[in-house]
Amino acid sequence: MIPPGTQVVVKTAKAISGGDDYRPAGSVGVVVEAPPSNRAPYVIRFADGATVKVHFHELALRRREVDDLIGMVAEDLRPFIIYRCQVGSKAFGLATDASDDDIRGIFLPPAGLHWSLRRLPEQLEFADDQQDEVYWELEKYLRLALKANPNVLETLWTPQVLQADETAEELRGMRQAFLSKHIYKTYSGYVLSQFRRMANAYQRTGAFKAKHALHLIRLLHSGIAALETGEIRVDVGEHRGELLKIRNGGLSFDEVRRRSLDLDRTFQDAFERTKLPEQPDFERVDAFIIRARRRMVDA
Repeated sequence: MIPPGTQVVVKTAKAISGGDDYRPAGSVGVVVEAPPSNRAPYVIRFADGATVKVHFHELALRRREVDDLIGMVAEDLRPFIIYRCQVGSKAFGLATDASDDDIRGIFLPPAGLHWSLRRLPEQLEFADDQQDEVYWELEKYLRLALKANPNVLETLWTPQVLQADETAEELRGMRQAFLSKHIYKTYSGYVLSQFRRMANAYQRTGAFKAKHALHLIRLLHSGIAALETGEIRVDVGEHRGELLKIRNGGLSFDEVRRRSLDLDRTFQDAFERTKLPEQPDFERVDAFIIRARRRMVDA
């Protein structure tokens, strides 16, 4: 949605509301009324006070018009995937016969595409009935890992590696560079988000999604292990009984809440005792991405 007050460019000629005049394509105006959805038209006002009604697909944001014209890289980026691994329930030790394949990884485009005016996507996504795949562009991936994003850190520690080239192997070999006390802050944020979803749903409907409870408890177990051991524990099979019971709806909202508060106290204690550094090794990661980019100059 485009909020009122945004300057826009009209892509097609439009008749002035209540008159016989029109505004040609390329005219610049301001959104004065936004519809409830992009299926209905916006009201655009020009400098002289005239207004037109224009649909979303007939508008461009003035500050982004040139970027939109240049567009995105059009090449198929799948040949530049350098890392693929299994995550999700099959990596967590929580799989059942109905579990899908959750594949995550990295793509590293050649320098010609990276330097182009055309924008590269930050991630690629592919999905079907049996498999869900997400691949991050290398820089995006590294920034997420430095922030201790749990979904990304798990890809560095999962033992179920499906593909890894020289650059990916080097990255896995330096994975300790990403671990720091940021784990406590980032994981706590994810835990709070999951609990908020549960609480909001429970308040509205008297029920909550078991998968939110599952991820809440699993992240707490994983965060505690990371602070205590300096490793990301992907396989939580030792907690399989508890986690499957939660996934199957075996705990009430109050029981999940009590369990999460108990684990959160352990998480806080682990944070106070952890030997992890305050910050990840930014210099080492920066040197790595420069080497990786250089490898792609002649690719």
